[in-house]
Amino acid sequence: MASGDIQNKYQRLAQEYAKMKSQHSVLKKAVIDEQSKVAELTESVKSKDLSIRKFEQEIDSLTFRNQQLAKRVTVLQDELDSVSVKKKNKAKGPVEPPPMVADPSVFGEDLQKKIQENERLHMQVHQESEEHRQVVASLQVRLEQLEKEASQHQAVLDSIHQNHTSLVDKLQQEKAMLEVKLQKQDTDVRDSKRLADHCQQQLKRVHTDLSSRLDDSTKVIQEKVIFNDTKYQEFNVLNVPTHDRKHQVKAKELIGQALGFIGDLVSGMSNYLTYAEQRSQIFPMDSTTGEPLSPVNRRLCQYLHENASYLRPIEQSFRSLHDGLREDALTTLETATGLQDVSEKFHTFVAYMEKLLPYQLRSLEEECAVSTCSATLEARNMELHASLPKLTATLSKLDNYLSLIASASKSSRDHPRTNQPAFFTHMAAGLNQLHEVLKEISKHYNTKVSLEHQLPTATQKLKTTDECVVSSLVALVSCTGKLAPFFSSNLEFFISRAGYRTRGVSLCRDTDGPVSSPVVTSLRDRATSYISRLKRPCPESVPYKTSVLNRRTLLSSTESREGLAQQLTTAQEKIRSLEQEKEHWMLEAQLLQVRLEKETKRVSQLETELRQLQTGEVVTPAPPVGVTPTAASGDKKSVVPDVETSLLGKVESFVADESSESETREQLIKTHFTGRVTELTAQLQLADSKAVNFHSECRALQQRLGLAEKAKEKFQEELQTAQQKIAQLQDELTTTTSNYESQLSMMSEHLCSMNDKLTQQRDEIDALKLSNKGSKKGKGR
Repeated sequence: MASGDIQNKYQRLAQEYAKMKSQHSVLKKAVIDEQSKVAELTESVKSKDLSIRKFEQEIDSLTFRNQQLAKRVTVLQDELDSVSVKKKNKAKGPVEPPPMVADPSVFGEDLQKKIQENERLHMQVHQESEEHRQVVASLQVRLEQLEKEASQHQAVLDSIHQNHTSLVDKLQQEKAMLEVKLQKQDTDVRDSKRLADHCQQQLKRVHTDLSSRLDDSTKVIQEKVIFNDTKYQEFNVLNVPTHDRKHQVKAKELIGQALGFIGDLVSGMSNYLTYAEQRSQIFPMDSTTGEPLSPVNRRLCQYLHENASYLRPIEQSFRSLHDGLREDALTTLETATGLQDVSEKFHTFVAYMEKLLPYQLRSLEEECAVSTCSATLEARNMELHASLPKLTATLSKLDNYLSLIASASKSSRDHPRTNQPAFFTHMAAGLNQLHEVLKEISKHYNTKVSLEHQLPTATQKLKTTDECVVSSLVALVSCTGKLAPFFSSNLEFFISRAGYRTRGVSLCRDTDGPVSSPVVTSLRDRATSYISRLKRPCPESVPYKTSVLNRRTLLSSTESREGLAQQLTTAQEKIRSLEQEKEHWMLEAQLLQVRLEKETKRVSQLETELRQLQTGEVVTPAPPVGVTPTAASGDKKSVVPDVETSLLGKVESFVADESSESETREQLIKTHFTGRVTELTAQLQLADSKAVNFHSECRALQQRLGLAEKAKEKFQEELQTAQQKIAQLQDELTTTTSNYESQLSMMSEHLCSMNDKLTQQRDEIDALKLSNKGSKKGKGR
């Protein structure tokens, strides 16, 4: 504490010394300026004195010349007088020889010149004396002014000197005090150095101890620990945090209550807009009676009819948010991604209300323009006209704060987390304002409806519709009256942050701590499903011996594949030979059938001939089967070839010898059909083998295609999830990098400022040391 007080006092003294030093420099500059001015004035005075001396010398020379001229005049006058006396004496006395005298005309001219020169010199002397008097007077005035200024400067210099002397005395005292303090601080510094040396030694011992422990720990970690899952700080937010279950249960309960209020608010708003649509269809123009609606009311009815498509998604999104909450998972503003959907749906509804506002206001203006509208009713309509924009403005305000609260789950938010309590506070104020605005609208609408029902043109349908609108507004007022106190009473819970602990980070109650990632819930679900799959009972497995036998049979089957192929080829050859034998015996049967038919015909023919012979008739033998009549009428011993054509080929028959004919025919038919049968069976077997091969290949390709499609779908799902995770991680990385950059810039600025302060203090210490040395030298002298 003593060293801290001394340091503070020393800093104050240094500051005072710096102030005095700055003032001293200013005063020194002022003194130097005044001294320069005084030097200039002294130089000007010296120059004036030199000019005065010069003029005095000129005057003295002129007076000396004047005296010489006067003496010369007197001498000349004496000479003239002597000359005149001599002339008189000459006239009286004896004539003496005249001395050699100059010509008097020459003396007269010389005298005249001297007189003129004397006059000129007198005039010059007079002029010079006048000029000298004027110059002396002006210089005297200038000298008086300069003396006044010099006296003023001298006074200023005296005051500055006194101030400087007092300041110097004060600084000398402070210097003495500082020297005493410096001596004390020197002793303190020596003590601190001793203590620092002792601490340095202890620090070295601790450092060596800690380094040995660190080496042991790193060895243990490298040998025992497989990996460190808390090494990277930015990935620790993906760990499942431990949290207070009571806080989560209360959060789910409050969101469930808010869901009920939201459902009532959505139903009330839907009823209000639906009844407003029905009222616009029957007032001021009743469309059921065939009267056309105005374009404004027609468009207003069209937009009011779409209210359910904007209101139902709000309740559905909030319900999905409530259904997504679980008691065993942490829910904060950063992990509640469902709020973004709620905010988007509410934003679309607010845009829908802003789209409705000008048509509602125009419809009220049209109602005021009706001839049956009184002045009081018009005033009530204008009050309602002024209240409707307040509703839209309040909803827009709530939309802004809701979007700011929902953006907390985004990594690219534009506000710090310290502003979130202010957002909730403004949200509560906005809900109270919404309640007041709806109350005001309900009040104005009730008075408007009471005045409208007094009109003679008010129908029963209009009255019932107005009552429905009023009841829906009352329901909205009561719903907002419940919602606003609910939000205000639980505002402290909404503002407070849930304390949770994550592996690798500290307790997160402050705004600067790390937050949990929205991906943690899905990762936790995947982990639990994986663990549950691991805990499932294993199905009945195949015994080891059976599996070994199956493997052996599989290997033997693969090894005997070539043998099976050979057996298949031999079997195909046997089938081909059997098919040929079958065709052969079928042809044999057909030939025997033909021969049987021929024999029966011959027997019948012989019987007819026998009967004719018995009766005694001349019988003309009929030609045999296959012989033409022309051949029968000719020589019986001549052989006539008969060619029979059929689809199987050409067969030649001879009528002469029936046995040879049948044998050749059978042989030809047999050879022809055997060739055709072998050819067709070979083609059939080749086609069957190709078909079987193609069928097996198609089935294999179909199975591979199905597996490939399933793998493709699986990979696409994994790719989508990976891309989503990468996007989230990139957002988190950008936020962390921006935060780190801002912190580094702040730290660098702070370090620069500290360096500047340190250099200033060092300069002040050096200056004090130098002044101390100078004072010591002065004292020594």
